[in-house]
Amino acid sequence: MGSVRWAFRCGSWTPSRSDWLFAARCIQREEKERIGQFVFSKDAKSAMAGRLMLRRFVCEKMGIPWSEIRLERSPRGKPYLAAPLKVSSSSSQTWSFNISHQGDYAVLAAEQGMQVGVDIMKTTMPGSSSVPEFFRIMTRQFTAYEWSVIQSAGSEHQQLTTFYRHWALKESFIKAIGTGLGFNLQRVEFHLSSEPLTQGQVLRQTKMHLDEEEEEDWLFEESLLDADHHVAVALGPVDKPHSAPPPASLPPPTTFTLLSFSDLIASASPLTEEYPADWESFKMKAEAPQRHRKTHTSTQPPASR
Repeated sequence: MGSVRWAFRCGSWTPSRSDWLFAARCIQREEKERIGQFVFSKDAKSAMAGRLMLRRFVCEKMGIPWSEIRLERSPRGKPYLAAPLKVSSSSSQTWSFNISHQGDYAVLAAEQGMQVGVDIMKTTMPGSSSVPEFFRIMTRQFTAYEWSVIQSAGSEHQQLTTFYRHWALKESFIKAIGTGLGFNLQRVEFHLSSEPLTQGQVLRQTKMHLDEEEEEDWLFEESLLDADHHVAVALGPVDKPHSAPPPASLPPPTTFTLLSFSDLIASASPLTEEYPADWESFKMKAEAPQRHRKTHTSTQPPASR
């Protein structure tokens, strides 16, 4: 068994011209073009960090040379390794991996022998509505039990924190199974651990009920990267039967390691030639919308992928 948990703080990353141009050379051309289409540099930086983390993981943990890695996306947007098929892993168990970026961080979670999904959420005040109105709009995304937990959490900020904690848990499960937006979120109900969540600690006590039945095969890890950023990792069986060990037999959870930009590119090698226009395009982008609080729409939480 193997576990990888990485985080990169995009919010405080101010890439130099040489850093950005080198990073752009080290990802696949279509991904570079997609990143170039982002309106704001905050989103471009998050997406770039996510791609570099993925490639570093595949290179270092799966033993595939950087230049031979071919990453593609499922129809639902989940990244997967398309080529090559041979993997020089130390274990016959295959890796599952997933990334998410939202707020100030990009994160990666990977696991051997289990399906994995990860989601990060930053606690933010809704920009275009009051907290009660925001909750009213989001009513259908949570069960009555979950709403009772959210709305009894204390202050409005504590209620929002509990809201985003639940949302990250649901998203981590959806991303693990690769279902996408068509999944009815009321089918899954989370029962949080009574133990408080603190920085530097990983909780595994939270339970999920699927269609009102507790799921014994799924495990959820919860972490705080800082006071405002909550991460949930979903771990479950892969498609073949008996692939996942019972949760009790798993090793202790792995905490998230904060990577630097130097870490992200430690194993990188360029895939394309340098295009100065990549830097010019990035430099012209505004960091984020001027009225950033208004960017979180009143119909759904901020997207994290």
